[in-house]
Amino acid sequence: MDMTGKTVMITGASRGIGAEAARVFANAGANVALLARSQDDIAALAGEIGERAIAIPCNVARYGEISAAVATTVQVFGGLDVLINNAGVVDPISHLEDADPDAWGQLIDINVKGVFNGMHAALPAIKAGGGGSILTISSGAAHNAIEAWSAYCASKAAVNMMGRSLHLEEAANGIRAIGLSPGTVATEMQRKIKASGINPVSQLDWDVHIPADWPARCLLWMCSAEADQYCGEEISLREDTIRRAVGLI
Repeated sequence: MDMTGKTVMITGASRGIGAEAARVFANAGANVALLARSQDDIAALAGEIGERAIAIPCNVARYGEISAAVATTVQVFGGLDVLINNAGVVDPISHLEDADPDAWGQLIDINVKGVFNGMHAALPAIKAGGGGSILTISSGAAHNAIEAWSAYCASKAAVNMMGRSLHLEEAANGIRAIGLSPGTVATEMQRKIKASGINPVSQLDWDVHIPADWPARCLLWMCSAEADQYCGEEISLREDTIRRAVGLI
């Protein structure tokens, strides 16, 4: 997939899937705008990638910040072709009765409002360029309740429906909305899950988690015409058919 001349904005780009996606898309020729709250981490990653990367400190839960990030990206690179909604948190991991209401609400601010903010801010810029892709990291938790993950499960279910709504409203305007459920990935989030000791996911051996570059490579494939059949849907990287299409097996 040649992305030369295309511009990609990635939220949560400081580590894990977001950082690997930045590398994969940059290697494919794209300009990449790296958004995260961790200013030092995205600055270091932008330095690693080179002149086709910019680092923009941003809290996706604040609409003004992500709107300004879109404006900066367009100013620097001349447009926006792809948005990857990757920023997300899993805390609080706790039973509903014991959950801290403020922490529960903060997760919703990041995982749900953050995705809406990204979509809303990026849509005019992507449509101005004739269309493009809005890809969102989902989870199997969008479809299955998991003990002590009420906030995370609820947020991913909301994100799944947000992507489907976007497809319904904007497909005719050239917007390709696709969700990606990557499965369990060897990232810092999995370390937090492991440390919690709650629910079967925390009991998984580390070697069953896939490397972060697998979903990153899948995101690149999702920008190709081969993935058009999945527009408006959510794909799972657990499926061999998807892994084979991406070239992972």
